[in-house]
Amino acid sequence: MPILIQRGLPAYKTLKQENVFVMQDRRAAKQDIRPLSVAIVNLMPMKVTTETQLIRLLANSPLQVELELLKLSSHQPSHVDPLHMETFYRDFEQIRKQRLDALIITGAPIETIPFEEVDYWGELKEIMDYTVDNVYSTLHLCWGAQAGLYHHYGIEKRVADKKIFGVFKHQTRDKKNDLTRGFDEEFYVPHSRWADSVREQIEAHPELKILADSAEAGVHMVATANKRQIFSQGHSEYDWDTLKLEYERDRKRGDKINIPVNYFQDDDPTKRVTVRWSGHANLFYSNWLNYVYQHTPYDLADLDSLKRKDQGELDFFNENRRNKE
Repeated sequence: MPILIQRGLPAYKTLKQENVFVMQDRRAAKQDIRPLSVAIVNLMPMKVTTETQLIRLLANSPLQVELELLKLSSHQPSHVDPLHMETFYRDFEQIRKQRLDALIITGAPIETIPFEEVDYWGELKEIMDYTVDNVYSTLHLCWGAQAGLYHHYGIEKRVADKKIFGVFKHQTRDKKNDLTRGFDEEFYVPHSRWADSVREQIEAHPELKILADSAEAGVHMVATANKRQIFSQGHSEYDWDTLKLEYERDRKRGDKINIPVNYFQDDDPTKRVTVRWSGHANLFYSNWLNYVYQHTPYDLADLDSLKRKDQGELDFFNENRRNKE
């Protein structure tokens, strides 16, 4: 939550310059408060595990969140009890006419498959198009980030020579951004993927900004200036044993898999796991929810006017850029 202080206090100017969220008492007195409506499009095979990981992070906030779990009608999951899906999930069609404060599109272990060959690609494109007009802020995770960057901006993914697998050191590229507020200069994030969105293509889009990256794992977090679209190729939501279970599964299947980097003590799978990412995971999700809470319209019908404002600002930015060139 923001800290409420009087504008005349000397700390107000300093904190505003550091992009720390402070709220004037006049604005606080006029605030309307309602729960945030958040949906998760869960594409991961282990539905219950992913639900638990994400809900744990979303719940670690003083904000009240109303959660929807969404499934795709064009894909039948095989690793979950159908009754679970029937009981707790809704089809996208059931919420298509609703508007949401926030939505998460998870990853899926299909990075080596061309997007157009994914059996639910058509429906997922409809969902991503829906978010542009009907969701204040959309968070895309891992393959979901690669899919979002490809669909919205034409940014291709590049299959890696070996799996990007482990807990990698990252650098914060913009500590004043609302999403990375409070981040250390260096922090750790788990990754488990076979592909990477092409960095040069991301950098060619002026509306996109890289907020964090890794010398070993590549680009981690990308966002638009207004944070309406966020792309995270890492898995900060992972439990302490997620990479361990993936490693053991792949070994059992006979797959060629490296020991996850910076994960087991002394890189020895017989030793305990060192958890070094959960603090920044909680901070990131708290920052995201707080940003959405502070900026989403009280009446989500006002998203239309926000979209027009955003487009006007982007057109102005691009015009200035062309003039300078």
